[in-house]
Amino acid sequence: MIKKNWMKITLTTITVLTLLAIFWYTKFALKPYQITPNQLAETYSYQVENANVTLTQLENGHYAINYQSFDGENVNGQLVYPENYDGSKPVPLLIGVHAMGRSYIRWLQDSFKNTDTIEQTDELANMALAKGYAVLVIDARNHGKRKNLDYNIKKVMYDLWFWGKREPYETMIIDTVKDHRVLLDWVATQPQFDQNEISVAGYSMGGQISLILASLDTRINKVLSIVPPASSDNVARVSPLNFVKQLSAEKTWLVTADNDQYANKQENIALFNAIANTQKHHIVIQGEHELPEGYYTQLEGWFE
Repeated sequence: MIKKNWMKITLTTITVLTLLAIFWYTKFALKPYQITPNQLAETYSYQVENANVTLTQLENGHYAINYQSFDGENVNGQLVYPENYDGSKPVPLLIGVHAMGRSYIRWLQDSFKNTDTIEQTDELANMALAKGYAVLVIDARNHGKRKNLDYNIKKVMYDLWFWGKREPYETMIIDTVKDHRVLLDWVATQPQFDQNEISVAGYSMGGQISLILASLDTRINKVLSIVPPASSDNVARVSPLNFVKQLSAEKTWLVTADNDQYANKQENIALFNAIANTQKHHIVIQGEHELPEGYYTQLEGWFE
């Protein structure tokens, strides 16, 4: 009798859990959707207006930058010129894009608030400066000084994966890309930058944004995307795979890890194969999403 009751309870529990799983999947689970190139172009379009850019000198060659984006939102960041820059000739420019949960400062410091810059993007910036590049970085939406304390990135991602709310996540990426396009509008008016040498590089979410930005904006002539998350039509409006077929940058490097928990080997190969331009290079590094110490030394050729 006890055994029969136990089996009945077990079967009932399994049935209830199965029904709950079916309900969750039907109601909340992310599902793929299709979007056309014209719809994507409309999604990323913006009104060109005066960004009211202000530069405030912090120290020699370092400037805080602030401007108004397409929707009036304030954008903050920093511009750093190479050592001994005298303004006598235009310099190449590297736009750095930070990873999720980080801020622009991760391109300029090896640690912040007692935590190391594990993505080592500060080393990439140092490499760029040593090669005569200026480095320009801003905070993404809902990051750094632009963080929404009432709806932070952890809540955004929780709602995305558990409740299927893709709009807050997609909007964050889309508007950050637009912020960079507004920034490029300003860069195009500045004679101190070599307009034929405008590059973008990013790590993780920054790699994702870099690919989208370079695909949409032909003012970018080199792109370096490091461990971007896997492309998925569950978030089609921000999936790099839907953009890179039109990527025309002169040089595109994709850096992936062979054991990345956010993008497997097949997904990374598919992304690389979809990149339109022929001047592309795929570097696969042994490791996980957090790449091993010193990986950046393999990327020096991208700056050439």
